[in-house]
Amino acid sequence: MKRILILLSAICIGGCTSETKKEKITGLLAESAMVVSAHPLASKVGVDILKKGGNAVDAAIATQFALAVVYPVAGNIGGGGFMLLRLASDSIAALDYREKAPAAATPTMYIGETGELVEGLSTEGHLASGIPGTVAGLAEAHAKYSKLPWKDLVQPAIDLARNGFPLTKKEASGLHELQKDLVRLNTVSPDFLLKEEWKEGDLIYWLDLANTLERIRDNGKAGFYEGKTADDLVAEMTRGKGIITHDDLKNYEAVWRKPITGFYKGYKIISMPPPSSGGIALMQLLKSVEPFPIAEWGWNTAKTTHLMTEAERRVYADRAAHLGDPDFFDVPVDMLMDSVYTANRMKSFDMNMATPSTSIKEGSLTGESDQTTHLSVVDKEGNAVSVTTTLNGGYGSTVIVDGSGFFMNNEMDDFSAKPGTPNMYGVIGGEANKILPHKRMLSSMTPTIVEQDGKLLMVVGTPGGSTIITSVFQTILNVLEHNMTMQEAVTAKRVHSQWFPDMVFNEINAITKEDSLSLVKLGHRCRTLH
Repeated sequence: MKRILILLSAICIGGCTSETKKEKITGLLAESAMVVSAHPLASKVGVDILKKGGNAVDAAIATQFALAVVYPVAGNIGGGGFMLLRLASDSIAALDYREKAPAAATPTMYIGETGELVEGLSTEGHLASGIPGTVAGLAEAHAKYSKLPWKDLVQPAIDLARNGFPLTKKEASGLHELQKDLVRLNTVSPDFLLKEEWKEGDLIYWLDLANTLERIRDNGKAGFYEGKTADDLVAEMTRGKGIITHDDLKNYEAVWRKPITGFYKGYKIISMPPPSSGGIALMQLLKSVEPFPIAEWGWNTAKTTHLMTEAERRVYADRAAHLGDPDFFDVPVDMLMDSVYTANRMKSFDMNMATPSTSIKEGSLTGESDQTTHLSVVDKEGNAVSVTTTLNGGYGSTVIVDGSGFFMNNEMDDFSAKPGTPNMYGVIGGEANKILPHKRMLSSMTPTIVEQDGKLLMVVGTPGGSTIITSVFQTILNVLEHNMTMQEAVTAKRVHSQWFPDMVFNEINAITKEDSLSLVKLGHRCRTLH
């Protein structure tokens, strides 16, 4: 490839201080290929796979397995995710390996005798976990698109787990803060993680996980969903009163879906379809702001922020009412992304006044931890892969499967455990996303690819829970409207709104004092994240 490519993994709101960004975030350029992930050891694994002759899918698979070892706060084999592909042949594909509700799940499983949600039940411990999808998804992607043998893609993660690696400062801090919850929420003490103080540079070994990865290496998908790993997982659930069974595991399948596609000022946007809300919401946001001169208004000015906030309120209201697992709910994809529909949604937009969230409802139709992680890969042939995976909260449910050594997710909280009640990210859901057996919970993950004149321009994604959609939205606008470089677009401070709570959240220095006062005069409430 002749042109320089920069891949990016956007930073979630409040994820780090400005000082940290100045010290640690640097841009990278590559002439032909690149792997970007949340951990340098995982990225190196992906690069090594490319050097061995693997393609972008091979590198993405190997990087994800490595992240399960070196980045356990979000990297996983006990969670799920989405993979978006744009091949050099111009074909596109979307792979859904989102977690699913177990067969024994019910709409009221987290509601107590008083009719209210039982605090912590959907976010901590064994009952919070959905059926993991990561291994099934990676096996499916390998079967359809890979060049290298499966074992070559899993072995680097095995080596990291068995031979050990030094902890980063962030990971050491995370494990240190996790100690009480590890003891409180696990049925068998995870002694290998219990330590008076974890420090940067400490070596850590994941021996049970290494054995699990070897079973996956040797037996593919069956190495996780059957045999010892499945026995360990079900035994863990039984001890902790979880509800995942052998049948749940054996029946799990990843699903190929049609990507969301649309245009913004001539740029082609390719993103993830439901059960991700990301692709539809992103296109709605872009269409909502397209008629306005935001390049002229400027980056994060009061006018631009007011417009983005008003669009976000309307889009998140639609998200709550109209989006869910398409296998269970007829998602009106075409209607939601129709330009006339979007224009009608913005008719109530007033440049001189904020619209209270209480007066915004979903449109009338006719006819996620923060601890999610993203990786982007482009190979020398021009194949691009955008992957976002998650455990939901940091370290998921904090339950480690004894004997197999991996964290389980707490993705059940992404359902509408009680329609109209906010989840752990403050996002309100409706009947479309209520809990049902075998159903996939709605997600905010938004792996996205942008083309210009038929050529690859950007591979974008981010962690950040409910801020994922707005972070990807702003990153794209930063490049296309505000003439930022890719690194500047990622590093730029962000603002966020999501219908409820009725608030404009902003990172420190994302908005000037003058613009903040202007927003308040328009009727917005602003809150700075530290």
